Amino acid sequence: MMDIASQRALILHEQGRYEEAERELRQSLSTDADNAWAHAMLAMCLSQRSQLKEATAEAQRAVGLAPSIPFPHYVLAKVFADRDRDAEARESIKQALALDPYNPTFYAMLSRIELSDRHWQPALDAAENGLAIDADHIGCVNLRAMALVHLGRKEEAAAAISGTLARDPHNAVSHANQGWTLLHQGLHKPALEHFREALRIDPNSEWARQGMVEALKARHLAYRLMLRYFLFMSRLTGRAQWGIVIVAYIGFRLIGAAAAQSPLIGAIALPLLVAYIAFAYLTYIATPLSNLLLCLSKFGRMALSREQRTAALCVGAMLGGAAACAIYGLVTRNTLSLFAAVGFLGVAPPLASIFKCPKGWPRWVMAAYTAALVIIGVIALILIPNKDADATNCIQAFLLGVVLQGWVVNALISVRIRR
Repeated sequence: MMDIASQRALILHEQGRYEEAERELRQSLSTDADNAWAHAMLAMCLSQRSQLKEATAEAQRAVGLAPSIPFPHYVLAKVFADRDRDAEARESIKQALALDPYNPTFYAMLSRIELSDRHWQPALDAAENGLAIDADHIGCVNLRAMALVHLGRKEEAAAAISGTLARDPHNAVSHANQGWTLLHQGLHKPALEHFREALRIDPNSEWARQGMVEALKARHLAYRLMLRYFLFMSRLTGRAQWGIVIVAYIGFRLIGAAAAQSPLIGAIALPLLVAYIAFAYLTYIATPLSNLLLCLSKFGRMALSREQRTAALCVGAMLGGAAACAIYGLVTRNTLSLFAAVGFLGVAPPLASIFKCPKGWPRWVMAAYTAALVIIGVIALILIPNKDADATNCIQAFLLGVVLQGWVVNALISVRIRR
């Protein structure tokens, strides 16, 4: 039986009062240091408060004290998942399922882990296994809908979430999922309403806030078209995304080579090459540029995170600098000013991409890469008036860095930081 402190801790945890629950659990453990349940619950509270390393130690202690009880294995899986250590999380939840194969919450955790690894079909299978046990399990329903969306089965996802909302209209996660499902269907207006409702119920829902930002930006046709591309890419696995990038680049080089050999092919290919370059460029600046438009409204600024606002202002400054230099260069026929305009345009994508990278060394690497581009560009501008031979080398290095930044960004974004 649980002591009074443990009972209070359970109630406080259910109310989201994790710090108070932690105190009660520590009091319980002061009298019974080998209470596996209390260690597991303490790990849950610590994880909710982002004290992940200590949470891991408590969860592992719970498993060590009661290896034949499924709950500590489930808690350890949750803590590992919160730390983006999906391999360990998957192993722990499978241990829990081996001990209790009829717990839908365990299947929901497995589905969450598979979704995190972009394994859409295994995520769907896990959620449906949970629903076979409890057809009304909210977590499994929501995770099933997420998997269906990423598998391109948007209508099924919408139907599943609609049923959940009919049973529980005050579930923030369900409203957020319905909003994302509608966004994938190109229905940004009703999606916006569901995101608003999700944030009304849970103002701290990051999933709903991100959806709200995308729905607000989707009111503009240009971004709505880009959003379709972004959502399409989000449904692909990491390998498939890299495959598209590589095939597109190879196609670009082949068309360019063919155009160089034939004036006729060149006349036909030139618009395609320009369109490809413009589209590739927009994929990197469309999000911060549209965020910059949101910054113009009070509600839009509130919806954006601090990092999103910073990236938007940085890209806005680069594009503004490019426009000013281009206008001045064209009016005064100043070649150096035109080179500066190209430099501003070239720096904008990597600068915007810094905040796309995970916090930690990937973000620092991207910041260093961007700083190196800026330094090379400044050196080139200094050398150009003197017609120094090294100016050409600097210009070539700068342009190569601008081209390669797309590959660097894609590699860094795919990194999972184990916390």
